[in-house]
Amino acid sequence: MTVAVDTGLWQLDTSASTVALKHKTMWGLVTVKGAFGTVRGGGEVAADGSATGTLALDVASLDTKNAKRDEHLRGADFFDAANHPEITYAVRSAALRGADAVEVSGQLTVRGISRPHSFTAKLTGASADAVTLDAEFTVDRAEFGLGWNQLGMIRGLTAVTGTLRFTRATA
Repeated sequence: MTVAVDTGLWQLDTSASTVALKHKTMWGLVTVKGAFGTVRGGGEVAADGSATGTLALDVASLDTKNAKRDEHLRGADFFDAANHPEITYAVRSAALRGADAVEVSGQLTVRGISRPHSFTAKLTGASADAVTLDAEFTVDRAEFGLGWNQLGMIRGLTAVTGTLRFTRATA
């Protein structure tokens, strides 16, 4: 499926988009999964087919199905939502490579710390009015000041997955 996405402004369809994470804890015996309930974003496709944009996750909307854990994740040991209410990804460039691979390059900001981060997303749907991307990548939480690790329980990288549907922005 080789598709050229129309130039112009695109808005994230929040009702059809999800961003989730999972991380092994308890010395690798338990996988904690969570999803962000509030995700916002948008972007622009240039005449050459490249894209730029932003994605923002509301830290307070992270839900792991365990209220006590969620409160701890929002606190100063982890995301520090009171001082850093959003996780953002600023897309510096996104370009279609081949039939369905989209190379994405940008800046991930967590707890006020920004780091370059690139990954390859998969274009799973494209029409004149909507574009859907699936992405999966890993993040080293220590690079963003998320070093809490009581008794060495938390190891390895955090996996982030997302299904992002963009629709043509209306004027």
